[in-house]
Amino acid sequence: MSVVVITGGSRGIGASAAEHCAQRGMGVILTYKSDPHSAASVVERILASGGKAVALELDVADISRFDSFREAVQLALQTTWGVTTLGGVVNNGGHGLFNPLETVTEAQFDGLLNVHLKGPFFLIQALLPLMEEGASIVNLTSATTRVATAGVAPYAAFKGGLDVLTRYMAKEFGPRRIRANSVSPGAIRTELGGGLNEEFETLLASQTALGRVGEAQDVARVIAMLLSEEGSWINAQTIEVSGGYFI
Repeated sequence: MSVVVITGGSRGIGASAAEHCAQRGMGVILTYKSDPHSAASVVERILASGGKAVALELDVADISRFDSFREAVQLALQTTWGVTTLGGVVNNGGHGLFNPLETVTEAQFDGLLNVHLKGPFFLIQALLPLMEEGASIVNLTSATTRVATAGVAPYAAFKGGLDVLTRYMAKEFGPRRIRANSVSPGAIRTELGGGLNEEFETLLASQTALGRVGEAQDVARVIAMLLSEEGSWINAQTIEVSGGYFI
């Protein structure tokens, strides 16, 4: 059985991705930062549907704990699935910030950098020894890297950096047949950045060709596909999942 790590798997896109991966027969190690109860609920739903999953605590901004996290992943692989390698890693965990450029503080800037670019870089470095030949990396980026939206400059800049990093991962890990792709959501109904109010959702829907905002499962299906055999010839790509946002 292929086992995947999904960061930020206790809610939103991460939780939906965990469930979709389990439905495809993958084992799931999902992480949470501060909400073990929500993470446990996701695990329970997966177990109830016949899958296998475990939840591990991880702050993707705290690189000093990545070695101990790798050890926890190794233990989970051995005790829950009887295997020693990972079939995939999804860098999904993160947070948003809506703030004009002139008022962004250094602490806010560094917080976004650590979660959305530095953390994924060093987490892949830490987990790479566990990744099997032919594994898949999926990095969650954002349509804000393509469409400039006032108030999210640092977030979008680091997501753009993650898009570039994804291509370098594909290049450097190619000899091990490890694929790396980005999934770039448009407007999605999640709790990121405080969620969407009715007025903002109406505006975003009007800017989307299919006339609505996305749901977490719209993105989760694409993530699960990229981790599966169906995505085995997709590599070094950024796939926007936005319903046609600003085209």
